[in-house]
Amino acid sequence: MPLSFSVTDRDRSSAARCGALDTPHGTVQTPAFMPVGTYGAVKGMRAEDLEELGAQIVLSNAYHLDERPGAAAIQALGGLQKFMGWNGPILTDSGGYQVFSLADRCEVDDDGVTFRSTLDGSLRRLTPESVVDIQAQLGSDIAMVLDQCVASPADQAIAEAAVRRTQDWAERSRKIAQRLPGGLFGIVQGSVYPDLRAAHAEQLTELDFDGYAVGGLAVGEERDVTWTVLEASMAVLPEDKPRYVMGMGTPSDLVEGVARGVDLFDCVMPTRHARNGTAFTREGRISIKKRQYAADDGPLDPACGCPTCRRYSRAYLHLLQVRGEMLAGILLTWHNLFHYLDTMRSIRHAIASANFAEFRRKVAAGGAESSG
Repeated sequence: MPLSFSVTDRDRSSAARCGALDTPHGTVQTPAFMPVGTYGAVKGMRAEDLEELGAQIVLSNAYHLDERPGAAAIQALGGLQKFMGWNGPILTDSGGYQVFSLADRCEVDDDGVTFRSTLDGSLRRLTPESVVDIQAQLGSDIAMVLDQCVASPADQAIAEAAVRRTQDWAERSRKIAQRLPGGLFGIVQGSVYPDLRAAHAEQLTELDFDGYAVGGLAVGEERDVTWTVLEASMAVLPEDKPRYVMGMGTPSDLVEGVARGVDLFDCVMPTRHARNGTAFTREGRISIKKRQYAADDGPLDPACGCPTCRRYSRAYLHLLQVRGEMLAGILLTWHNLFHYLDTMRSIRHAIASANFAEFRRKVAAGGAESSG
């Protein structure tokens, strides 16, 4: 068994739990957040930086890596871990999200997806089988099946068609999962329709994947809808397998996702916001570009122990940002990733110490999504 998962602690007030996910490249203590390194690099971060921040697992994108430099080239260079200089586990997304994000450059049929390359305009074909083979060449610890993600809210007939196609692709992928060095996750789709989500989750569990993801969320729906459809999926997914919500979200989203039983998260928000001058703090978001920080000699977050907050002032970061210095994005990325990873550490501690309900209340009352 390339992956194994065990639950180590449970919260009595919610579905939150701690666990240990064993992979070919190490054990991940869950709940965990995965920094996003789409092209084989978390923007602005060296592998040793990620290790210092406490990252346990990173995410890369099989579609983009196969586009350049190519999965075969990475395999010839020793696999994705060696290529990146990262010694820990890697989860690779399949390209299903690109069916949504590159909708104007792709055509979907029952057999797979044809993309027009963003690099040179050439046609590229992905099928459920080729996506598994790409991730096998990369050496992924956790591979994702090819799925069809639709915009939200989608017409129910469109959502149902996407679910049927995603399920068919999942069945085809599952048949060849033995080609992978690690595990394979199925992906629940169903747009904003709870009954459709639950039905698809039930279909997927019959295939006995190593873990399960909930995809197609945070793509335009209202937040209360997100929680409703997530809960519908989680109620069906097996308790003894890791559960992953794709592309979520803010620090408070992580807490609420954990409360609903989610074990793994990823999101570009901490790195993308950092490059735009926004920091996540315990008192809310800070836009360091604002003039009010030009003479502020305090750290981004007085309660934060990250390398940025230990050494640099808001005034210095403000100057870097308004001058367009690349160091601004790097230092803010350090901080934001630390904040996310520290949030997950705090969540795990709160669950293990039977204090998650109080922790959740404090986060909800803290105005973490306000702007400063």
